[in-house]
Amino acid sequence: MLYHFLYPLHTVFSPFNIFQYITFRAGGAILTSLIVSFILGPLLIRRLQQMNIGQTIRCDGPQTHLQKAGTPTMGGLLILFSMLISTLLWARLDNRFIVMILAGTLWLGLWGAADDYLKLVKKNCKGLSPLKKFLAQMTLGLAVAGYLWYHPANPAFASSINIPYLKNVFIDLSVGYILFVILTVVGSSNAVNLTDGLDGLAIGNLIIAAMTLALFSYFAGHLQIAHYLRIIPVPGAGELTVFLSAMVGAGLGFLWYNAYPAQMFMGDTGSLFLGGSLGLAAVFIKQELILVVIGGVFVIEALSVIFQIYSFRHCGKRMFKMAPIHHHFELSGWAEPKVTVRFWIVGIILALVAFASLKLR
Repeated sequence: MLYHFLYPLHTVFSPFNIFQYITFRAGGAILTSLIVSFILGPLLIRRLQQMNIGQTIRCDGPQTHLQKAGTPTMGGLLILFSMLISTLLWARLDNRFIVMILAGTLWLGLWGAADDYLKLVKKNCKGLSPLKKFLAQMTLGLAVAGYLWYHPANPAFASSINIPYLKNVFIDLSVGYILFVILTVVGSSNAVNLTDGLDGLAIGNLIIAAMTLALFSYFAGHLQIAHYLRIIPVPGAGELTVFLSAMVGAGLGFLWYNAYPAQMFMGDTGSLFLGGSLGLAAVFIKQELILVVIGGVFVIEALSVIFQIYSFRHCGKRMFKMAPIHHHFELSGWAEPKVTVRFWIVGIILALVAFASLKLR
């Protein structure tokens, strides 16, 4: 919005020319979403407490979590509002990727909020059925895949995916690319949702992933840099840097209240749309596979649940003391803050490994 109002005036007042630069607007997006989070955070916490919207704790989980019962939940609303306000202020609203990722974010955010509302306000312990949430994610994935099929991010690589760490190696999935996009969006959304189990764990790793993906977005949208780094150039993708920067700022603001001991949890309201947004951004910039590295912590958490279920059903044994895997380490004697910080460290290492793919081509 600021770009559309102020940049055209640069011919009259030359300092407004700075609004054309993505890097400037990305910095503004981080600060704006962070400030909005600090302003709205205490207000939201008080409101959730007044409405008695507090977390319910599994009795079969780690006993140390029982003290978290009643902690205000649906804090994902804080992240959502901060991101939306910041993105609307600093991003170019005529950019197709910004329009689609905002629509996708709102879609998943509404479904996540509906799930939390049913569980915490209506006291329906099941909330939305897993099938309904899955269909909501599938619908978004299919809509995005259908759009990209007819209006690809880069027509020369419409249905192709780039193999990271290999020079000029692409695989054309043809019509299978539609299924691949759906899998990316659904998988990333659910992976972040499963990781949200310890104070600061999910949001800390999401900040790391969003920062990394923001740089990849900037590189993909800059033709010269993209050719130099041998990644698929995507005209207009650089604008996603602003959106992801807003996510970073909102995440930092939320972490202020979610750090151990948490004053607020994000709930499905936050985790569903945050994961889905990462998946959408990766698809738009044609870096789908590198997302597996960038979001490696989320992938490990999701796989631990899959392996646990498979092992128990087919072998009658559990691979871990409890899944997702962060609970396994808790039950092995690690203090909750130690698990969180060590998973952050793993996330940072994986981000550096992802950046290494830019030179190993």
